[in-house]
Amino acid sequence: MTTNDDAENFEHLADPNLGRKPSGPIRIAAIQNACTADVAANVEMAVQSIRQAAEAGAQVICLQEMFTSLYFCQTETHAHFALAEAIPGPTTEYLCEVAAQLGVVIVAGLFERRAPGLYHNTAVVIDADGTIVGIYRKMHIPDDPYYYEKFYFTPGDLGFQAFNTRFGKVGVCVCWDQWFPEAARLTALAGAEILVYPTAIGWLAEDKPVYGAAQQAAWQTMMRSHAIANGVFVVAPNRVGVESNIEFWGSSFICDPYGNFITMAGAQPQVLLADCDLQLLDVARTHWPFLRDRRIDAYEGLLQRYGR
Repeated sequence: MTTNDDAENFEHLADPNLGRKPSGPIRIAAIQNACTADVAANVEMAVQSIRQAAEAGAQVICLQEMFTSLYFCQTETHAHFALAEAIPGPTTEYLCEVAAQLGVVIVAGLFERRAPGLYHNTAVVIDADGTIVGIYRKMHIPDDPYYYEKFYFTPGDLGFQAFNTRFGKVGVCVCWDQWFPEAARLTALAGAEILVYPTAIGWLAEDKPVYGAAQQAAWQTMMRSHAIANGVFVVAPNRVGVESNIEFWGSSFICDPYGNFITMAGAQPQVLLADCDLQLLDVARTHWPFLRDRRIDAYEGLLQRYGR
């Protein structure tokens, strides 16, 4: 006879992928490009980079945040809503064709038109057979000087997820999400082995001389901490180039579950490649058993804004 306690103990069996052994070594690519005002040219440049990565053996290929356009959130301009598109739509259909042709997984950040007046900053995950296996809508929306994203984007309503692909289980958060440990933890608890952060981050000219190095170091440190705390590989593809008031610093990187940089880019367009052995997740999580030792009975305070 199965008791209620037994049902709870074996609840994870409802998703047979949660307890499976990671598949082994794969090659991951992070695409770091400079964008222009020409959407078609940006898409073609991204596809050329995807092909270059695939020729070099990449199996999971990650594009930067909103790779089809300039980072338009520097102003509050209604005309920029015309840059958005539906998912599925022209760009995702093209990327699905490329993924199927090359047999690769693609993670791509897009400006999603969901309905009239309803827009999201979204990442789409396309499997190696060319099917869309899921989308993630950015949950944390910033509103800083020249990052006026609240004007454009509705906060995500799909929660934190991980998607089964041919080469592993991929979780995605987007840019500003990277500063929130809760987002990384919930994505890892959904089963993510690879956590991707499509990003558009850089310096304001007046900030760079004083704060530039510290800002960049904090950005890297935060995501490396997510890798360590959750025992996952982290992929952070950022854009490069100067766009109006922002100098995007690039420095895309891929790190292992111990937070070690496997590879890191400079400040120029680049196809970044890293070999990642997914079986390392089990090694990391059994030697640093943070998931085992979580006090899930004591975290109710996380549901409060502040204090009690």
